[in-house]
Amino acid sequence: MEKILVLDFGGQYNQLIARRVRDRQVYAEIVSFRSITPEQIAAVGYKGIILTGGPNSVYDESSPHFSPELLDLGIPVLGICYGCQLIAWMGKGTVCSAGTISEYGKVELVCDDSADSPLLVGIPQRSVCWMSHTDYVSELPVGFSAIAATAHCPSAAFADEARAIYGVQFHPEVTHTEFGGQLLHNFLYRICDCSGTWSMGGFVERSVERYRRELAGKKVLCALSGGVDSTVAAVLMHRAVGDNLICVFIDHGLMRKDEGDIVERVFRERFDMNLIRVNAQERFLGHLAGVTEPESKRKIIGEEFIREFEAQAKEIGRVYALVQGTIYPDVIESGAGDASTIKSHHNVGGLPDVIDFEALVEPLRDLFKDEVRRVGLELGIPSELVWRQPFPGPGLAIRIIGEVTPEKADLLRDVDAIFREEIVGAELEDRPAQFFAVLTDTRTVGVMGDARTYGYTVALRAVTTDDFMTADWARIPYDVLERASNRITSEVKGISRVVYDITSKPPATVEWE
Repeated sequence: MEKILVLDFGGQYNQLIARRVRDRQVYAEIVSFRSITPEQIAAVGYKGIILTGGPNSVYDESSPHFSPELLDLGIPVLGICYGCQLIAWMGKGTVCSAGTISEYGKVELVCDDSADSPLLVGIPQRSVCWMSHTDYVSELPVGFSAIAATAHCPSAAFADEARAIYGVQFHPEVTHTEFGGQLLHNFLYRICDCSGTWSMGGFVERSVERYRRELAGKKVLCALSGGVDSTVAAVLMHRAVGDNLICVFIDHGLMRKDEGDIVERVFRERFDMNLIRVNAQERFLGHLAGVTEPESKRKIIGEEFIREFEAQAKEIGRVYALVQGTIYPDVIESGAGDASTIKSHHNVGGLPDVIDFEALVEPLRDLFKDEVRRVGLELGIPSELVWRQPFPGPGLAIRIIGEVTPEKADLLRDVDAIFREEIVGAELEDRPAQFFAVLTDTRTVGVMGDARTYGYTVALRAVTTDDFMTADWARIPYDVLERASNRITSEVKGISRVVYDITSKPPATVEWE
C-alpha cells in the first residue's frame, strides 16, 4: 500500500494534515521526528514526506531538528510552516524572526507564474492563504528558488524542483487557505505520483474485529455522555463485545436543558444496550465550589468522572476496560505527543495518573469529527444523533467563566436553550456547526420597567467549521440575534446584557475555557 509519511515536529495541525491526505484517497501515517531515522524512512518506501509545523524556532538548537540526509533520500518532501523553515535550515539557508511583521490569519498569496512549478498547478496568481508564524526564511539554500510570496514573506513557497523538495510557510491543510487542497493534490499526484487507492471504508470492520479479539470474554465499561463521539464509540464497541459492554451515563449537573433525560430515553429506546444512569450533580458541583481557573475545573471534572466510573465498575463486578469517545482534536489540544498544550480535555489531559482499569480503549482516537460522523452513519446510528452538535464533557462548567454554582448553571441552561431554539427555528441555509451561550463573570447595569438592574453579561458563540481544528465565526442574521437577545433579557431573570463573539479559531478556541 502506498503511504505518505507525516513527520511530526509538534504542530497543532499534524493530524489534520494526515486527514487531508486521506481525504484524497492516499494513506498517511504520523510518526514523531524522535522515533524514526532517514534509514528507516527509506526502508519503508514512502511515496512522499510531509514535515509538519511546530511551536519552536528552528534556529534554537534545543528545538526539534532532523538529519539533513532526509533531503537526499530521493523521496519528495513538502515542508509546512516550521517544516518549511526546517528544510531551509537543513539546506544551510537562513531563518530569522519576523519581528513586528509576523503574519497571522488570512493573507494574500502571490504565486510566481514564471516558476511553472507542479506544486502550483491550478492555483491562481493571487489567492488567500492562512498564515501563523513569527519566523520566516530570509535566505534560501543553494538550489532553491521562491515560487510564491506575501507582502511580508518573500519566500512563502519555495522549491528545489530537481530534487522534488518544497516548502510553504502557510498552512495548506486548513480550509481557510483557498487552494490548499489543490496544492496538496498536486504534491500527492503530480510530484509523489500517488494512485489514490486508499479509503476509510473498512474502518468499522477492522475496529470491530480488533476489539472482538482483544476483549473477548471481558467486561467493558463505556463512558457515555450522549454526545456524537461517545455514542459512536458505544455503538461500535457494542458491535464488538455485545452484552459485555455496560454504558454508564453520569449526569454531573452541567448538562444542557433536559439533556440528561433525553440521553437516557434515546439509549433505552433506540439501542438494546446495558445502561446505568448516575445522578452525581451534588458530587461534581461540590468539588467545583470556589474553583475559577479553567484547567483546574477540567482536571477536577476529569478525575471525578474516573472515580465515579471506578465506583460503578466495582458494583458491576470485574471490569477490564474503560471505553471513551476521545477523538483527535481532544488529543491534540491536550498536548499529546510533541504538540503544545492548548487546554486539557477531561478524557485526555484531565485523566488522573492512576486509573483502576486494566485498559483504556479509545476506538476513535485517530479520527476527526466528520470522520466520526461517517463511522456513525455506517454503524446505522440515526442521522439526528450523528449530526448533533458537539458538547464538551465538562459541560457548562467551561461555559461559566469563574466559579461554577448551581444558580449559574440554571441561568446558563435557560439562556443556552433560548439561543439554540432561535438558531434552529430560523432554519438558516448555512447553519453553524456549533452554537451555544457563555455566562461571563461580568455584571453590568441595565434598566427594566424603569428600575435599575445589575445582572450578568452572556456571550453567544456560533462557528462554522468542518474539522474543529480551525473555525470561523458564523455570520448569523441580525434579526435572529435580535430575537435571541430580546428573549434572553426578558425571559431569564439575572441577565442584563447579551454580546456576540466574532473571534475565529485561531487565535481563539471554540470554547471560552
